Amino acid sequence: MPRSNRPRRPVSGRSGSGKAGTGKATKPGAKGGPVPELDLERARTGVARRESAPDGEWSVRSITAGRAEKTYICPGCSTAVLPGVAHLVVWSEDHLFGAAAGLAERRHWHTNCWTSRSYRYR
Repeated sequence: MPRSNRPRRPVSGRSGSGKAGTGKATKPGAKGGPVPELDLERARTGVARRESAPDGEWSVRSITAGRAEKTYICPGCSTAVLPGVAHLVVWSEDHLFGAAAGLAERRHWHTNCWTSRSYRYR
C-alpha cells in the first residue's frame, strides 16, 4: 500500500512531525495556528437590514458608539451626529440611477430621527 503524502495530525499537544522549531510560521486560522479574536461589535453591526417605507426601499446599518469616529449632519434634525454617538447609516435601494448611486448618497441619521421621520410630502 503506498504511503500518504499528507502530514499526520498532531495528537494531544504533540506535533505530528516530532521536529521542534522548523522555522515555518503557520497561517492565522490554519489548523494548529493561532485563531484571530472575533470582534463581536463589528459582527453585530456589519450587516445592513432592508426597510420598506412609503418613500421607498432603504438599507439601514447600525453604527455603535465605539465605531462612530466622525461628525456628520443628521438630515432629520439638521444637527450634528457627534463622534461616540450610536447612529444609523441609511441609503436608498431604489435610487433613480441605480444602487451604486444610492450608496454614494448615504446619510448618517440619529436613530430617533430615522424612526420618527415623517412620510408626508409637501
